[in-house]
Amino acid sequence: MPFHWFLPTSGDSHDIVSGGQARLAADNTRPPDLGYLALVARAAERAGFEAVLTPTGTFCEDAWLTTAALIGETSRLKFLVAFRPGLLSPTLAAQMAATYQRISGGRLALNVVTGGEAAEQRRFGDHLGHDKRYARTAEFLQVVRGAWSGTPYTSRGEFFDVEAATVRAVPDPVPPVFFGGSSPAALPVAAQHADTYLTWGEPPAAVAAKLDAVRTLAKEAGRQLTYGIRLHVISRDTADEAWGVARGLLERVRPEEIEAARRQFAGTESEGQRRMAALTTGDSLEIHPNLWSGFGLVRPGAGTALVGSHAEVAARIAEYQALGIGHFILSGQPHLEEALRFGENVLPLVHKGES
Repeated sequence: MPFHWFLPTSGDSHDIVSGGQARLAADNTRPPDLGYLALVARAAERAGFEAVLTPTGTFCEDAWLTTAALIGETSRLKFLVAFRPGLLSPTLAAQMAATYQRISGGRLALNVVTGGEAAEQRRFGDHLGHDKRYARTAEFLQVVRGAWSGTPYTSRGEFFDVEAATVRAVPDPVPPVFFGGSSPAALPVAAQHADTYLTWGEPPAAVAAKLDAVRTLAKEAGRQLTYGIRLHVISRDTADEAWGVARGLLERVRPEEIEAARRQFAGTESEGQRRMAALTTGDSLEIHPNLWSGFGLVRPGAGTALVGSHAEVAARIAEYQALGIGHFILSGQPHLEEALRFGENVLPLVHKGES
């Protein structure tokens, strides 16, 4: 069961830090310079993580360039590079990925981010609507896989018109494609084109329903996928200590930042973001045992965290694993220390439970 960590290319700190799509609550106490990111990558490798996810967006460093610079700083760690398929040619993406595989010794995985917010897409000159972006992603991935096939690939579709698309040499191995999306437009794309479907950390019942929907569509397409989940983690020796850390994170967030985030999330066209925001509106932010939605009060994207003792966090991981989750993409504040803490205290319990 692979565990992956997060590379904080928008900056890191002891506080809630925004993802790549907004500046909300951003704190760059530790700027995302190459020296610090190399420390995080080496810590993740030492802690036993298989890969690091690198985000995409205006307010973080470019994932392709940053991770390529980190290849020589690590020996076995893989890089899960997030990128938006509408912003470059699919043949160029196929070439970049094939080159990356050769220079890294096969350490690339791709996280295809269709793009949930029109304002963010327009910054890059992309004016397609939400559902059209997912249709374009499907066509994009068809061309990418065609270019990797070893036979020149020609396609004249709605979004891409390519003749004899190919690469110098077929990547070995072919990079696995991770893909997330919660809307009706997204799920068929996952079922037909992804290798691993990713969901943000919702309560287990909601995750189970989403996975069942994708499994049904994949079966109709004659395919089988693996499944992953994206979560933050606050794991400590005792539950009281962990919840104290969670409370401390929110105590340092100003009320006006929470209100600004609520206004932004209310206007989102991302179904996943709407689902994350909805988890913050109840009487309690503990929306399932040891599942806390506090990050989602101000942070775009993944908004939930596993909070508790090391044993409790391991138990919640086992609960998601029982649903069919095979990949866990985790993060913690700050990412350097929390990678080591999780690797030293939780991973042994998880592996013991698997044996």
